[in-house]
Amino acid sequence: MRVWIDLANSPHVATFEPVVARLRRDGAGVVLTVRDHAQTLELARRSFGDVTPVRGESPAGWAAKGLEIVRRAERLRRFALETEPDVALSHGSYAQLLAARAARVPGVTMMDYEHQPANHLSFRLARRVIVPELFPSEQLRRSGGRARKIVRYAGFKEELYLGRFVPDPAVLDELGLDRARVIAVLRPPPEGALYHRMTNDRFEELLAQAVGQPDVQIVLLPRVREQAERYRGRDGVVVPERPVDGRSLLAFADLTIGAGGTMNRESALLGTPTYTVFRGELAAVDAELMRLGLLHDLRAPSTLPVFGKKPLRDAAKAADNGEVILGVVLETVEEVAGKGRRGRLD
Repeated sequence: MRVWIDLANSPHVATFEPVVARLRRDGAGVVLTVRDHAQTLELARRSFGDVTPVRGESPAGWAAKGLEIVRRAERLRRFALETEPDVALSHGSYAQLLAARAARVPGVTMMDYEHQPANHLSFRLARRVIVPELFPSEQLRRSGGRARKIVRYAGFKEELYLGRFVPDPAVLDELGLDRARVIAVLRPPPEGALYHRMTNDRFEELLAQAVGQPDVQIVLLPRVREQAERYRGRDGVVVPERPVDGRSLLAFADLTIGAGGTMNRESALLGTPTYTVFRGELAAVDAELMRLGLLHDLRAPSTLPVFGKKPLRDAAKAADNGEVILGVVLETVEEVAGKGRRGRLD
């Protein structure tokens, strides 16, 4: 079996690390394409070595984004024709799914955010759609996710790669952080994303409040170059010069304030007090973390985070769930690849 995985955004690298490792261990061939966007390419090379970069940053505006997806899809189509994979796999890579359909390669996509507008495209193009059990069925139906396509798993996709994760304290030394002082990690909003078309003044308010805390060290993890340039040099804020071991940083942090999704869920599942100021529509998986008391809502102006050393407690137990989710992904990929080879695609 030859599996083609496309990494379109930075979080996809961690998501597919255990998938690639298990596929290669079991003798499957794996080829990887990467969009040179944010830290995706550097992280992918660090994790996987041999990857193929295919185009880069997404421009502003719906029309420009759509044109870039089409251009990238054409490059990916040529890649698929050259490498002849049995199945294409991604976490919501619309360009890959377009390319795979054009190259007659069956596609599998993962998704855990029901309010992503482009689900209407990817769910219709994919042969199988892998989602959490919490993903609303009505949203699947509206986005073209017919019941026979849907494969569900229990828990959160972040458990796929956090299950056996052991944090490395070297990241604290790399960033020059004092273990005795409070470490606050802040993640700005996903500016320019299709699902996030608004500003987030609340994040700026909380950043200013954190800067004003005398014993707090702030590490701000930008998404794109423009954010790095905007925040670098601000008094009291550390902006890494290059991608760092974000998962280890979150594990050792005393609190996380995030305006997005994946890193908030990673932090919460690692046992760090985590606050969300996400301005888009709340995902069902985030609502569940709130219900469990692992994620706290800071979107209202009257709410405040706790700037203090976190209590010692175990991270959420993700190991068992991670292995189950990995099994679901691998079984789905093998099923779709097998049907494709036998010419029985539904």
